[in-house]
Amino acid sequence: MSAVPVPYFLVLAAVLFLIGAGGFLLRRNLLVLLMSIELMLNAVNLTLVAFNRLHPQSHGGQIFAFFVVAVAAAEAAVGLAIVLSFFRLRNTVRADEANTLKN
Repeated sequence: MSAVPVPYFLVLAAVLFLIGAGGFLLRRNLLVLLMSIELMLNAVNLTLVAFNRLHPQSHGGQIFAFFVVAVAAAEAAVGLAIVLSFFRLRNTVRADEANTLKN
């Protein structure tokens, strides 16, 4: 069984990133926005690990991907806490109504 070439991983990562960017730009639900950000971060992780396959003696791509996962977990926890508090205040999770928090 042969290994999958790196360009296949890069094309998949580009498709995942574009889906995440489209979801972030087109949707108004805060939970969908957070999921779109997570999808874009996972596309970046796939790219880092794919490029790490070109240099197997160095684990820099995998280590950097690990830190991206850690930051994404922190971002998800803080983001969900903000969405939960926003829902308690306004009874909605639409991003259009988030400008009411300025006061």
